[in-house]
Amino acid sequence: MEEEQKDKIKSMLDVEIDRIEEDGNKVTIFVPEGQAAKAIGSGGAVVRSVELVLDKELEIKETS
Repeated sequence: MEEEQKDKIKSMLDVEIDRIEEDGNKVTIFVPEGQAAKAIGSGGAVVRSVELVLDKELEIKETS
């Protein structure tokens, strides 16, 4: 994944990102514990927006 895409994801999620893993058409984003709800957004709105920009499935996971 290009740095430009990573920066855009960070900006859209508005949380610190610990790491990003990409596997085919799926992107898993690891955020600090307690930040997943903020990253997902109300009703999943933020996740859907990022999925549209990336044209990939997005999964948010918390690191402990």
